[in-house]
Amino acid sequence: MLVSSLETRGFRNLDDDEIAIRRGITILHGPNGAGKTNLLEALYFGLTASSFRSGPDRDLIAFEQRAARIELELEGPSGRRHALLAALDRGGERRHLLDGRPPAPASERPPAAVFHPDRLALLKGAPAHRRAHLDRFISALWPARADLRQRFGKTLAQRNALASRVRTGEAPLDSLAVWDERLAAEAAPLIAARAEATSELESRFAERAAALGLEEAAIAYRPRAEPDAEAIAGRLRELRAADLGRAYLAFGPQLDEVVVSTVERALRRFGSQGQQRTALLALLFCERDALLAAGRPAPIMLLDDVMSELDPAHRELLVAELTGAGQALVTATEAAQVPAGSEASRIAVAAGSLRSLAAAA
Repeated sequence: MLVSSLETRGFRNLDDDEIAIRRGITILHGPNGAGKTNLLEALYFGLTASSFRSGPDRDLIAFEQRAARIELELEGPSGRRHALLAALDRGGERRHLLDGRPPAPASERPPAAVFHPDRLALLKGAPAHRRAHLDRFISALWPARADLRQRFGKTLAQRNALASRVRTGEAPLDSLAVWDERLAAEAAPLIAARAEATSELESRFAERAAALGLEEAAIAYRPRAEPDAEAIAGRLRELRAADLGRAYLAFGPQLDEVVVSTVERALRRFGSQGQQRTALLALLFCERDALLAAGRPAPIMLLDDVMSELDPAHRELLVAELTGAGQALVTATEAAQVPAGSEASRIAVAAGSLRSLAAAA
């Protein structure tokens, strides 16, 4: 599944326009503030109905506009085309429709991998960022397991609501027993999937990071429990009284950690921004490797200002890795910063205006 065109309406500073997106590498070039990152964000918003940047969603809507709308044309393996619409208005109402209906499952849309400064929260932010990212990777790698996170989250919310009623005396303590068993039954496959997905990434991540100059890099999943529903239910029983006193559940996969480190030091606490940028790039590429090895579609790579801190050799390496599988959009102030030669298409961005150019010379 590829994106063949992107149409923007009322999105940040971008002109209302439609532009073709080709296979392979597309270089988005123009001065700082022109709208290159906004174009990457528009494509991501079209695919996911969300932004990869921090800040309120209403900032996606251009000044003096009532709504932002992105429409993507997707091309399937057989050549069949689909329309994917994402829209947001100032009242907060959202629409996300594939050929006029809500898109589900995620396999109906191309996955997207984003390199952007705000995405460094994945490495230096709270564990919730890394859990959510790992769960999205699980959905892309094994679509049949795409609902594991949602099912666990729904059961956890229901169990917590009952616990709140128990605390206020509206429900008996023993009513939690059934929900603890249900929660354990949903937790075990989620923990197992996270462990299996991380094992798919471990060696690939170390290799990718080393190739980019980050030695002894590692990724590891640190669960609170083994994927054993009976054992999890037993532990929940043991902690029940203490958890009711805390007003939250202090055990389960909602608290698991994914540790990214180098030289056995967590990058979250001890990594420089340069190391974190390198680790993020390595993680995105090792996930891409795992998806391709499993016969899954290559994610669309949305790489914002990725070349600025890479030397010429690593720029060449990056472009070589991007060539030949899927689509990649790379921003730069000058097209020459992306050494893709005739392999790349170019889009010039100036004050929100987009203009397709001939392939790079």
